[in-house]
Amino acid sequence: MQPDRRLEKGHASHQQSSSEIVALIPALRAFARTFCRNTSDADDLVQETLTKALAKIEQFEAGTSLKSWLFTIMRNTFYTQAKLARREAPGVSDCASTRLRVDATQEWSTRGRELYEAIQRLPPQHREIIVLVGVLGMSYEEAGEICGCALGTVKSRLSRARLRLLEELDEQSASSCIERTETFPTASLPKSVPR
Repeated sequence: MQPDRRLEKGHASHQQSSSEIVALIPALRAFARTFCRNTSDADDLVQETLTKALAKIEQFEAGTSLKSWLFTIMRNTFYTQAKLARREAPGVSDCASTRLRVDATQEWSTRGRELYEAIQRLPPQHREIIVLVGVLGMSYEEAGEICGCALGTVKSRLSRARLRLLEELDEQSASSCIERTETFPTASLPKSVPR
């Protein structure tokens, strides 16, 4: 009796798919972190995805994107786990004792609006640099390429833009914008209520 060539070919393609899966683990871990903030939860999600993928490897169609197939499994696994968690723990999200105390955000909202308005009042060249470097986090070199200017020009424009922003916000130094001396209303509340 001759061995079936289709089965041998299928077995070889599954072994190849398995080795490709191993090469995609770093991409899976990065994708899992978009769902889970905790790295151990993200690793658990990757492990669950790999377990499901290897159990159903015969369902993978050769010639299609293995990465997309794995990402779809991961996304579906995450949403299924989230639905189960909501069903298993009814009322936990509504319990006031489990909520963290949060300081009022009105001051930060006001400060954010003031900063936005101050940035809008900057000259266009300074506004462009402060947004590229300060807000979007681009390097000086990248900002220079986008603006079509030299590295030194980027640095001087950024320096002038920061000084102008401090003036607009009526601040003495950059650290005074961050370190506020006022106390928030909830900061004065006792940490625990005596019984």
